[in-house]
Amino acid sequence: MRFDEGAGLDTSEVDDLRGSGGGVGGRVALGGGGLGVVGVIIYFVLSQIGGVDPSNAGGLGQLGSGEQVSNGSLAQECRTGADANSNHDCAIVAIVNSIQDYWSDQFARSGRTYRTAQTNFFSGGVRTGCGGATSDVGPFYCPADSEVYIDLSFYDELRTRFGAEGGTFAEAYVLAHEYGHHVQNQLGTSRRVGNETGPASGSVRLELQADCYAGVWANHATTTPSSTGRPLITEVTQDDIDRALDTASRIGDDYIQSNLGGGQVDESQFTHGTSAQRERWFTTGFSTGDPARCDTFGTNNLG
Repeated sequence: MRFDEGAGLDTSEVDDLRGSGGGVGGRVALGGGGLGVVGVIIYFVLSQIGGVDPSNAGGLGQLGSGEQVSNGSLAQECRTGADANSNHDCAIVAIVNSIQDYWSDQFARSGRTYRTAQTNFFSGGVRTGCGGATSDVGPFYCPADSEVYIDLSFYDELRTRFGAEGGTFAEAYVLAHEYGHHVQNQLGTSRRVGNETGPASGSVRLELQADCYAGVWANHATTTPSSTGRPLITEVTQDDIDRALDTASRIGDDYIQSNLGGGQVDESQFTHGTSAQRERWFTTGFSTGDPARCDTFGTNNLG
């Protein structure tokens, strides 16, 4: 995956909360896309081994006492695609920009207005409109404040704990999945889903659709122009796609329960779909490039 060296980056779409002193522990409220690519699964697994209590919590304000947004460093370091090619934080900024550029264009084509969502970098813990969260929940989208939250150390955990190959495009898949939840929130899809679990539950359908939306963005990543008129991403290779699929295979309910949850697979607790399903729906989005093909709620065959 490569970025156009001369394309401009928009750091206003990212808030850097790291080192702000306001991070907290606590519990983030579940349901309706409130947790992202692996969050609910990690909650389930850790609750089985005594790590966290996955019960719901009341809403909290976005920023805690003493917690401040500090984007000075990002704004100075992340100006062009050349910075994204050499600096990991800047690559994440570029990915966020590209994803939101695509959905802005797609919504406009459908006669809708896309509302951009902030991505928040945090370290250790954070307060959100969905409650307090620690890094243990993984990257997540909060419908209550319409923002994405990620501790970037999660990408290291994907490789060391989950055994994923990793790579920049695998990281892009994770973020594109979270923004898939933002799209669902704007379209009203999230409101159709509660906290139900199981292999055909609304929760699984919501997550698989977000995977499909991630694939749709990936299809258009090299052709979506930024605000400066130039696509931020110039190259997505087959190796990039393979790495995204490898990540999808490591974060299915069945894989995580088998490898991190004691070896027993309990389908009644499925919230995100199996590894095979996650790969299938990302592939559906990528191969078609059509969000309309991501109707996981209108099929009895989830794969």
